[in-house]
Amino acid sequence: MSGPVEAVVFDVGKVLVQWERHLPFVQHFPDPGELAWFMETVIPLDWHAQHDAGRPAAELVAERSASFPEYADLIADWFARFNESIPGPVPGSTELVEELQGRGVPLYAITNFGADTWAGFAPTFPLFGRFRDIVVSGVEKLAKPDRPIFDLAARRFGHAPGTMLFVDDSEANVTAARRFGWQVHHFADADGLRTDLAGRGLLG
Repeated sequence: MSGPVEAVVFDVGKVLVQWERHLPFVQHFPDPGELAWFMETVIPLDWHAQHDAGRPAAELVAERSASFPEYADLIADWFARFNESIPGPVPGSTELVEELQGRGVPLYAITNFGADTWAGFAPTFPLFGRFRDIVVSGVEKLAKPDRPIFDLAARRFGHAPGTMLFVDDSEANVTAARRFGWQVHHFADADGLRTDLAGRGLLG
């Protein structure tokens, strides 16, 4: 689908901010193999995804600590030190957001992010103030790539899906959004997105 873009909708993790979820644990596991085992076995992505989908952090920490009591302190750090897993913005993305806003382009976001971790991180990242609205999966208890979160976002943002450009690093999310009628950009880096935005007449 192609046509005039009225608004740009960003993902957050790995599009606006870097996310390296192993960073809070590097000092505890000097052996890369042990670190990989901990990340994949004790706090795997599918467990983390439950937080993105709406389960409270305290509930998840307690449940996982019961299964791995010897790692209880580190499991607690998954939440307590979460912000350390976000080392900074994705290079070039901040500038794109600022330029788009400067041109009057409405900006929104849809992010798979736990409600608790969002509450702890969002106030530390002033760039979010440039967005008119942000749909957070853990708050809504809906997550990408499922259709309900996209439908909710379209209602909240007030634009038809086909008039919005959705930017995400996840192929599954981009594929889903395209199927639901959105215009999409599969994000790899800010330079590629800049080229696409310029081609659509959103940037000079």
